[in-house]
Amino acid sequence: MENANTLNLTQHFLIAMPNLVDPIFAKSLTYVCEHNEKGAMGVIMNRPLGMTLSTLFEQIDIEMHRPDVAELAVHFGGPVQTDRGFVLHSPLGDWQSTLIVSPEIGLTTSKDILLAVGEGAGPAKLFVSLGFAGWEAGQLEKEICENSWLTVPVADMAVLFDLPAEERYAAALALLGVDVGMLSKDVGHA
Repeated sequence: MENANTLNLTQHFLIAMPNLVDPIFAKSLTYVCEHNEKGAMGVIMNRPLGMTLSTLFEQIDIEMHRPDVAELAVHFGGPVQTDRGFVLHSPLGDWQSTLIVSPEIGLTTSKDILLAVGEGAGPAKLFVSLGFAGWEAGQLEKEICENSWLTVPVADMAVLFDLPAEERYAAALALLGVDVGMLSKDVGHA
């Protein structure tokens, strides 16, 4: 097993295994935005809230001038800070409060990105969630050892930004060459 200090799952998908029955994370697909010795944080990619971006903009009183993203679903990103918006986006751009995930992807929490989208600008690709998922130091590594998650490096930005929420879980599994039907709650039985 790798030394816990060397395991870095930033830019990986966490694919919930069938034995993960916590209602928040069961059958979830989470994109890890940061993972270091202090813990990990990411956003759940397949929990739409039944709200569009245009509805969210109405609620926060920003006019929407981006018809290309107006109907994007707003997602439940995880149980931490659910009253706060998290915008996963590409390209990076220059915003007040951005966690740089990769040279192409940022996670921004400042309102300036939403104002830019409202004005018809902003990043080309967006994924908006309320809340995020967090793990304290060593917790994610422990859950992986307990077979709660499959991990896969995100090589395909289409899964992040272009696929409908209900297709993301299977698409992430396909990156590993796994079909959803192959996952079993029973371990070690062929």
